[in-house]
Amino acid sequence: MALLGENGAGKSTVSNVISGTVPPSSGEMTWLGAPYAPANPREAIDAGVGMIHQELKLLPQLSIAENVFVGRYLMKGGRIDRKTMEVRAQSGLQRLGLEIPPSRKVEGLSTANQQLIEIAKALTLNARLLILDEPTAALGGEETQLLFRQIERLKTEGVGIIYISHRLEEIRQIADRVVVMRDGSKVQEFDRGDVPVRTIVEAMVGRSLERMFPAIPAPSEETMLEVTGLTSPEDRFRNVTFSVKKGEVFGIAGLMGAGRTELVRAITGADPIAKGTVKIEGRDITPRSPREAIRNGMVLVPEDRKLQGVVLQHSIAENIGYANLDELTKSGWITSRKLHGFANAFIKQFGVKGMGSQNAGELSGGNQQKVVLAKWLARKPRVVVLDEPTRGIDVGARSSIYELVMELARSGVAVIVVSSDLEEVLGVSNRIMVMAQGNQSGILDRKNANDVSIMELATR
Repeated sequence: MALLGENGAGKSTVSNVISGTVPPSSGEMTWLGAPYAPANPREAIDAGVGMIHQELKLLPQLSIAENVFVGRYLMKGGRIDRKTMEVRAQSGLQRLGLEIPPSRKVEGLSTANQQLIEIAKALTLNARLLILDEPTAALGGEETQLLFRQIERLKTEGVGIIYISHRLEEIRQIADRVVVMRDGSKVQEFDRGDVPVRTIVEAMVGRSLERMFPAIPAPSEETMLEVTGLTSPEDRFRNVTFSVKKGEVFGIAGLMGAGRTELVRAITGADPIAKGTVKIEGRDITPRSPREAIRNGMVLVPEDRKLQGVVLQHSIAENIGYANLDELTKSGWITSRKLHGFANAFIKQFGVKGMGSQNAGELSGGNQQKVVLAKWLARKPRVVVLDEPTRGIDVGARSSIYELVMELARSGVAVIVVSSDLEEVLGVSNRIMVMAQGNQSGILDRKNANDVSIMELATR
C-alpha cells in the first residue's frame, strides 16, 4: 500500500505511531486480528512491524553489522556473536547488490550506501509488516530496481508493506493500493497502483496541477563558470571539463558512485582538488575551502540537508544568519532584532512555513530545504550548485523549488543541478552532463536529451 501526500500531510507521523515511535492521542489499531498498541519501537519489532525511516538513523562509529543488529545483538556464550552478525548482515547487503565488508565502519559511506544499509537492516528483522519511508530517495535507478525486486519477493512471502515515496512513477510499478493524505487526514483511496500521476498529485495538493516543470529561460551567451581538467586526489572523478553560461541551468546526471556529488563538492571547495581549475567570469578562483568559494560568489546546497545543510537544534533565523554574518555584523554587533528582521524577510520570500524562532528540526523536509536555499540565496551568489535539491520533498514543495531555480536563471545566475531523478534533471536543465564511474561521458543539449540517451551515457 502506497501512502502519499505532501510534506506535513502526516505520513511519517502515522508511520511513527504504527512503529511505536510516537504514541497516539486517540483511536486504536489491530494487528493480525488482535489489539495493537506498541509503547516503543522494540515492542513493534517484537510484534513483527519494522520501519525504515526517511532520515538515516545509523551510528557512524559502529560497523555495518553492528548497525544492522543494534539493540538486538546476537549473543553466544555470554558474548556478542560478531561472526554470525557479519554473516547475516552480508547476506542482507548482497540481496541489495551492495559489496561492502560488514565489518567496515559506517562513517564515510555515501548517503546512498547508508540508505541501502538501513534497508538491509529491515530485511534482517523478518518483519511481517515493513514501513518504508522514502527508501529510494538517495538511490539511483539500478539500486532502486534491486530494492523493487526484494519488495516483490517479500510480497510473495506474505509480508505487508506500507510504502511512502514522492517519486510517483515508482508507485505505478510496485503498489497494489494507494492512500492519499492531506493536512493530517485521509482524503482519497485508490484500489490499484496504476493511477495517473496527475490524478494522485491533484488529490495530494487539493487543486488542479497544469504542469510540473516551469518554462526554462534561454541562457546568455556569456560564460559564468568554467571547470577545466578537474581531477580528484582519490580518483573519484577525473579530467572533468565543462562551462555554464549566465542564466543557464546545467544538469549533472549519472548512476550512484559516478562521482557527481564528489565533483560538485570539489568545485565548491568542500573537497580537495588534485589538478584542474575553476574559473568564474574568466578569473581563476579554484577554491581550497568553502569559504573561498563563497567569497567568490559560489554556494552549495548539499545533498544531505540534515547533516550538512541546517543546524537542527537551532532556530530558522539563526540558520539563515550563520551564512550571512558578514552582512549582519557590519556595525560590529548582532542583535536579536536585526537577526530576526533579516531572516524574516527571507522566510517570507521563500515561503518557509515556520517562524524565525522555531527550531529547524521541527520543520518538514521541504521547509528545511527552503531554509537552506534562503540562507545561501540571501548572499546573492553568481553560481548556485544544488545537489539533489528535491530529495524527500513533496510535489508542491518541488514545484516551488523548480520555480525558484528558474527565477535564479532569469536573473543571470549560473545554476548546477545534480539529480538522481531523470525526469527532474530533464525537466529543469538547458544542458545535461552525464557521468559514469568518475568519467565525463558526454554533454547533451535539451533537445537531444531523454531517458534513453542519458542512460546510454551513464552505463558506459
